[in-house]
Amino acid sequence: MYTDDASYSEYLSRMDKTLESLESQFATVRAGRANPAILDHIRVEYYGTATPINQVGTISSPDPRSLVIQPWDMSLLKEIEKAIQSSDIGINPQNDGKVIRLVFPQLTEERRAELIKQIRKYTENAKTAVRNIRRDAIEKFKKQQKASEVTEDDLKLMEKDMQQMTDDYIKKIDESTAKKEKELSAI
Repeated sequence: MYTDDASYSEYLSRMDKTLESLESQFATVRAGRANPAILDHIRVEYYGTATPINQVGTISSPDPRSLVIQPWDMSLLKEIEKAIQSSDIGINPQNDGKVIRLVFPQLTEERRAELIKQIRKYTENAKTAVRNIRRDAIEKFKKQQKASEVTEDDLKLMEKDMQQMTDDYIKKIDESTAKKEKELSAI
């Protein structure tokens, strides 16, 4: 694919991580279905440590529009409830003394538009990160050329390969975004 994969492995790895990070950000954006990943960034104070909700209880989805959180330690019910209320997911938890229920309402057109705007912001950040990786690589290659470690022809080839790699990852980011937008637009 690229002329000398060893020269590019660090940059390929960084671009892969950028794509993975974007996918995990997309997972936290709620579409029409209840997805436990939406709770991944919410932390609960547990024995003095901010702990993810999925590490203090069981999260299940009894139907497509609701989640049930059953903490292993019942004293955490109030803490979990507070953490969800103060988060940005926009859902009011229902505490029945044993479990916490989250019922996801149908998305309004206005909310869909907000969510699409949010994922486009994530997309732009990911594209910027990929372009920064390309810039870092080209700077490194130019330093190698100045130090006579690579020829000018090699430098041109490396720059061309980095541009191709960048274009490939931008395309993957756009495909992922289009898939998420389609998911959000589905009723």
